[in-house]
Amino acid sequence: MSEKEIDEVSGIETTGHEWDGIKELNNPLPRWWLWTFYGCIIWALGYTVLYPAWPLLSSATTGVLGYSSRADLAAKLVTAKAAQGDLLSRIETTEVADIVGNEELARFARAGGRSAFKVYCSQCHGTGAEGAAGYPNLNDDDWLWGGTVDQIYATISHGVRSTTDADTRFNEMPNFGTDALLTNTEIDTVAKQIASLSGIEGGVASPEGAQLFADNCAACHGDTGTGNAELGGPSLADPIWLYGGTLDAIKAQVQKPRHGMMPAWSTKLGDPTVKQLAVYVHGLGGGQ
Repeated sequence: MSEKEIDEVSGIETTGHEWDGIKELNNPLPRWWLWTFYGCIIWALGYTVLYPAWPLLSSATTGVLGYSSRADLAAKLVTAKAAQGDLLSRIETTEVADIVGNEELARFARAGGRSAFKVYCSQCHGTGAEGAAGYPNLNDDDWLWGGTVDQIYATISHGVRSTTDADTRFNEMPNFGTDALLTNTEIDTVAKQIASLSGIEGGVASPEGAQLFADNCAACHGDTGTGNAELGGPSLADPIWLYGGTLDAIKAQVQKPRHGMMPAWSTKLGDPTVKQLAVYVHGLGGGQ
C-alpha cells in the first residue's frame, strides 16, 4: 500500500490504494446520501420505541403505542364474523338440500365452500377439482356414491373407508387374481369384456366374458356395467376411469384392486363447513 498523496489531475487526496495504475480518490460521500442514512437511523430508533421490536427472554418489547399484530388480526376476525351475520347459524340448522334452494344461503355456502376446498380438498382433487389418477374428478357427472347434494354431503361427512367413522362409505373389490378367485385366463377374458363396454382398444365381448362378468362383477357394477351408487360401484360403461382406462389397467385392477381413502371431515371441520363444501362441490357442474 502506497502513502496518501494528492492526485495531480483532480487535486484530491488519494486513499493510498492503487490497482493497475489506477489510484482511489478519497472523495467524501454525497451530503444527500449521508443525511438519508442518518434519517434512516433515526427512523429505525423511533420505530423500535413505538412498536414491538427488541426480543426478550420470553417476549419482546411492546412499544409505547401498544400495537400487536395478533390483536389486530383478532379484531379483523371479529369484524369478519359480525359481517357474516346469522348466515353460519342458519346453515348449521338448515338441511343441505334446502340450502341449495335458498339463493342467499347458497351464495354464502358456495363462497365458504370454495375457500375450504382450497385448504382441505385441493391436495387430492386439484385446485380446479379436476382430480388425478386415483383421485376422482368432481366436475363430471360420474359419482361413485351418488351426485345429489345430500349424497355428496354424506360422503364428505363420513369419508370413504375412513377408520374413524362408523358410518363411512365402505366397499372393497375382491382380489380376483391374488386370492385365486379367477384364473389368469379368466381375468384376461373378463377384462376384455369390461373394456368392450366403453370401446377401449383391445376390448372384446364374448359369451365367456359376459358370463364371468355376470357371475363376478354385475352385483356391484350392474348388469350392463353402468354402476351402482348405493354400493359405490363405478360405471364401467363410460370413458371415465379412476385408475386408468386401458386394457392393462383394467387387468391390474381385477388382479389386485386399489382402494382409495378419504377422511371423514365432519369431526374435523364441523357440520357448517361440511355443508358449504357439499354445496360448492355440487355446484361445480357435475352434481345431480
